[in-house]
Amino acid sequence: MSTSNTKLETSVQEAILKLKPYLEADGGDMELVEITADKVVRVKLLGACRTCRMSAMTMKAGLEESIKKTAPEIVRVEAVNEVEVQLG
Repeated sequence: MSTSNTKLETSVQEAILKLKPYLEADGGDMELVEITADKVVRVKLLGACRTCRMSAMTMKAGLEESIKKTAPEIVRVEAVNEVEVQLG
């Protein structure tokens, strides 16, 4: 992995860590699945986040905004489900 990819992944992980306490307080969580070549961050929603109606807002207003502050090259953040992760 190149240094720029490592730095990008570190920035994304830091943004997720900042959001985790809020997610965990409501019984949810998320984990980084991948950062694609076209700079899309893919995360897996866990626990209560999988079925929460607010998870789309959390992704856009929380995680994506936080990530773009530290890694402006990221195009978007999207959630993947367990089937996609297993097939990918």
